[in-house]
Amino acid sequence: MNVVSQEKFHHQWENVCRKIRSTSKDAVLSRWLDQIEPKIQEDGNVCLAVPTRFMHEWMKEKEYDVVICSIWQNENPAIRSVSLKIQTPCLPTAAETSSPSAEKSLTDSISSSPTDILLELENTYLDPHFTFENYVVGKSNEFAYAAAKRIAETEEITFNPLYLHSSVGLGKTHLMHAIAAAIQKTASGRRVLYLSAEKFMYQFVRALRFDDTVSFRDLFRSVDVLMIDDVQFICGKKATQEEFFHTFNALIDQGKQIVLSSDSSPLDLKGIEDRLKTRMAQGLVVDIYPTTYEMRIGILQSKAALFNAKVPQDVIEFLAEKITTNVRELEGALKRVVASTQLLGTPISLDTTKELLRDLLNTYKKEFSISDIQKAVADYYNLKLLDLKSTRKDRRIARPRQIAMYLAKTLTTKSLPEIGSAFDRDHTTIIHAVRTIESKIMQDQDLSEDITRLKRSLKGC
Repeated sequence: MNVVSQEKFHHQWENVCRKIRSTSKDAVLSRWLDQIEPKIQEDGNVCLAVPTRFMHEWMKEKEYDVVICSIWQNENPAIRSVSLKIQTPCLPTAAETSSPSAEKSLTDSISSSPTDILLELENTYLDPHFTFENYVVGKSNEFAYAAAKRIAETEEITFNPLYLHSSVGLGKTHLMHAIAAAIQKTASGRRVLYLSAEKFMYQFVRALRFDDTVSFRDLFRSVDVLMIDDVQFICGKKATQEEFFHTFNALIDQGKQIVLSSDSSPLDLKGIEDRLKTRMAQGLVVDIYPTTYEMRIGILQSKAALFNAKVPQDVIEFLAEKITTNVRELEGALKRVVASTQLLGTPISLDTTKELLRDLLNTYKKEFSISDIQKAVADYYNLKLLDLKSTRKDRRIARPRQIAMYLAKTLTTKSLPEIGSAFDRDHTTIIHAVRTIESKIMQDQDLSEDITRLKRSLKGC
């Protein structure tokens, strides 16, 4: 295929992935999409290369090849079929840890391996771009950043463990990599081991298969800093949880540092034993909140410098305003614009950005009406619609009213005067409400969760 058609093909795949993530309730499939490599074939046939046999069989069993084909045909009617193939064997992915029989499946899938399961401590999984220097700090993540820096810069145990949690794409993994990289850079002699929870489970199951649990335990209990990413993926895995619990206790008893990350707080994890939840919550639990507009500006400017690209300020402001939920997608959008304009030999401009990202921006198109938002907020807080338009100032009504105004501004394309009219207020009141909620959402976790639930309710998911 030529460059342009290949580019369009991958843009279509990105659209397919977004639609799956926005409509599917299968979190496993949503996470796996990043590990699938689409390959165009002749006559409109698409092959999806997956990294493991487990993934291949699981997707075939659930007929996700058919589902993906149907979604892709809506993007491009010329697509005739979607097939699956195993590309190369590798360590199992997060989705493999989500099955109730995952530990047995993993054991059965390991046909041969050396008996020595000692991992190298050079942290080959680290991304060299994920450093403290490249991390953009703002109100939503400054506490997490400070805690991570403390662990990286001193051997003194101030809190143990450090537990970072947030939604996808808000910088947890970046901070984890930054801690490990900073410790290695100091040449302090501290041994640091970073890996995902799925790889911890994989190594444990492999140790069981080859009767080498002694080596496994020696490794994980001999490090100075143990860092486990995405601990939610050991939910429901009793044997792995048991081993992790004992590893956790052994390191704590030895005065060694533990750093964990997850998509939710320890006490909210489902399928985790209470004693392990308590252990994980005994240190410092830090929530990383969604980014602000100013932070997104900073992130885009930092990435533009990293890409060595001159990106006009109006383009940066446009992207920061339109892509608000996920830093990864924000970075991906900028990367697509930079790469496309370089390939085509055209300068980056607001018009070319809108054209190149038309498919992406359509997925962020705000389709809610102000009345939809008012009704959702009134129902959520058990109020009457008239309360949101009234002049009453008691907190029970004033705060939901501000939330409704904030959602109207962030989820619709209506102007400030139009939003003000819907609430029988002027536009300055709307500005004040939006700024108030943006400020308080960073410090008030209950408020943040309320707004997240309202957004999910409006989106029907």
